[in-house]
Amino acid sequence: MDDKKAKSKKNKLSGKFSSKKIVKKLWIAFACIVVLIIGLFAGIGVGVIGYMPDVEELENPIDKYASQIYSSDAVLLGTYSQAKNNRIYSNYSDLSPYLVQALVATEDARYYSHSGIDVYALARAVVKTVILQQSSGGGGSTITQQLAKLLYSPPAENWMVRVFLRKPIEWVIAVKLERYYTKDEIVNLYLNQFDFLNNAVGIQSASQVYFNKTPKDLTIEEAATLIGMCKNPSYFNPRRHGERTQGRRNVVLDQMRKNKYITQHQYDSLKLIPLKLDFRRVDHKDGLAPYFREYLRLTLNAKKPDRANYASWQKDQFTIDSINWETNPMYGWCNKVKKPDGSAYNLATDGLKIYATIDSRMQQYAEEAMTEHMSKEIQPDFDREKRGRSYAPYSYSVAKQVDTLLHKAMRNTDRYRAMKKGGASEKEIMAAFRKPVEMKVFSWRGEIDTIMTPLDSVRYHKGFLRSGFMAMDTHTGYVKAYVGGIDYRYFQYDMVNMGRRQVGSTIKPYLYALSMQEGMTPCDQMQYEQQVLVDEIGRTHPPRGLRASKVGEMVSIKWGLQNSDNMVTAYLMNRTSPYAFARFLRSFGLTGHIDPVPAMCLGTPEVTVAEMVAAYSAFANKGVRANPIYITHIEDRSGNIIANFTPKLDEVFGEGTYVKMIDMLRGVIDGGTGGRVRRNYGITAPMGGKTGTTQNNSDGWFMGFTPTLSAGCWVGGEERAIHFDRTTDGQGAAMALPIYGLFMKKVYADPKLGYKQTEQFGTVSGYGVCDKITEDIPDAPAPSTAVGIDKMFN
Repeated sequence: MDDKKAKSKKNKLSGKFSSKKIVKKLWIAFACIVVLIIGLFAGIGVGVIGYMPDVEELENPIDKYASQIYSSDAVLLGTYSQAKNNRIYSNYSDLSPYLVQALVATEDARYYSHSGIDVYALARAVVKTVILQQSSGGGGSTITQQLAKLLYSPPAENWMVRVFLRKPIEWVIAVKLERYYTKDEIVNLYLNQFDFLNNAVGIQSASQVYFNKTPKDLTIEEAATLIGMCKNPSYFNPRRHGERTQGRRNVVLDQMRKNKYITQHQYDSLKLIPLKLDFRRVDHKDGLAPYFREYLRLTLNAKKPDRANYASWQKDQFTIDSINWETNPMYGWCNKVKKPDGSAYNLATDGLKIYATIDSRMQQYAEEAMTEHMSKEIQPDFDREKRGRSYAPYSYSVAKQVDTLLHKAMRNTDRYRAMKKGGASEKEIMAAFRKPVEMKVFSWRGEIDTIMTPLDSVRYHKGFLRSGFMAMDTHTGYVKAYVGGIDYRYFQYDMVNMGRRQVGSTIKPYLYALSMQEGMTPCDQMQYEQQVLVDEIGRTHPPRGLRASKVGEMVSIKWGLQNSDNMVTAYLMNRTSPYAFARFLRSFGLTGHIDPVPAMCLGTPEVTVAEMVAAYSAFANKGVRANPIYITHIEDRSGNIIANFTPKLDEVFGEGTYVKMIDMLRGVIDGGTGGRVRRNYGITAPMGGKTGTTQNNSDGWFMGFTPTLSAGCWVGGEERAIHFDRTTDGQGAAMALPIYGLFMKKVYADPKLGYKQTEQFGTVSGYGVCDKITEDIPDAPAPSTAVGIDKMFN
């Protein structure tokens, strides 16, 4: 009995000791877990475990924003960004309150009461997801944690890794973010960082892409749609899954109702609204002014010219670029102007705001005018002329050279260069170009899916005539409309600032102005007869175009310009020096190569549309030429102005010459070769202008100006051998003038633009049209025109 008692007592003592031992072990285990957790978070906090951003990165978590280009009437024209990262910076003040309310109600109802981690939501998620194994147990991540995940956390497919390492890292970063930023700033960072797909990174881009609005202008249902995408943008993609996305939108609206951001009545009404998008894909090839935007990008990013980077045939371009680097503030701005840290500006990542001179309405009118005329008139006429011709789209004059021309064009394609670089032989390349493949091709009725050989596609696309148009303010040089081609997606060569073509008779007003400077008047007369141009070595060049009915008559100088007569032009050329004329052309801002020979008076120099438009501004502005200005100023992402671009004016000729030239050039419109502007478009405004057609109808030009607008248009083939065979269709008055007429008609029809047909050209007292006054030719601006360029070219 005593043994049993002793044994029982011993067992009790042993059990008590075992319980204490277990409790002790449990406490030790608990302490170890606590220490382990503390150590884990401490290790995470100092960056020993996992990834922890440094202080500077936490203070600037998003450092890459797209730059934006705004028109003069505050319309976003486009952006410059990295591939698939079209994030545009947006301030909290730029957000619609509905966005913030929808985000908080849906993603983090207790957002304003926690410090980065919602313990209640976390516990709920652990119980439902881990213990009860419910897949719909709800998330425990706060908005701040989601931001930490978006900014810093690497992806983790294994849920154990996600729970035991990635989540703690997010918690620590979330707490740190809450220390550095206010609640409003965290919301703003989150919405700036989130990728809404379709190259819509950040709320600013998303609002523009899906609804064509700014974030501040979003309605309740639109804000709810975008916030609904935050759960899973691919699954709730409004473009691909409309019904599903509308359902998710209504869930967000219901959360807003539960959290008292909207009333029951609002919710009942809003959930019935169908999902309606105004989708605008972000693509630099689409939208308004694509040629203009690309010209700005190339010009701002230009590097200091190095002769080694230019081919032998690019000598002229190297000269022009070198002068631009020294004299044009916009050329190479990103590389010439440095940021505070000494680095160069990057359009794709620095979030700049570039304020352009383009007016979005005038740009729209210019693009419409070109499309209307080219698609409905010029291209159908050209197709009819070439239909059934074996040499199409080339002229009959090169019918035997078509294969050679096409093979030369083939060697200029990206496909050919890529195959050549890849080591393909000429035979392999030709085989590839003759093999039919699926492709998309351009048409004025829309893009066409077809099967065609690459060689045939080269020929097909060469059959479309091209065009370039620009309009600018005559007094400031602010460019108001810029259309570099008929469709940027297929024809990316810019015919406003890159393409140089012979200008034909549009060069004649420059010669007439020189003659007026040297003492002649529009009233002077000459006996009409065949003229002969003689060059330095005695070779004769009788210009074509003699009007037999006029031979022997006396005609005025004004009549000669009004009717674009070559005999009167040659008569004036023979009274001056080719070198004097070449220098005078430089003062008009013509920068390309000019061969100082008598024949240049008939339009042989090759000039850009932009240079011609700027040159003609002098005729409207009392002899003062305005250089084109494309940007007024640039701001950094904080709104600080970091660059200003101001008008630059150069005097070309005196006021006495202006009085005579304005009389003659108005005569071209009122009763000469430019009369279609009046007859066909009903424009009554005071206006001067000049038509131009080059040899074989290869180029059609029209230059026109009013007291406040100078504009010019070129139309022609990609190659000079592609042109109308009939002058009736191929002259500048038929090819280019209508685009100008349609544009001006649209401009005058829009009273909001402020252009009136009652505007008058400036008058100058003391000068008469027929007064014989000799004026000194102003010194050409240096070094960007006459002296500087001629020294480098010759």
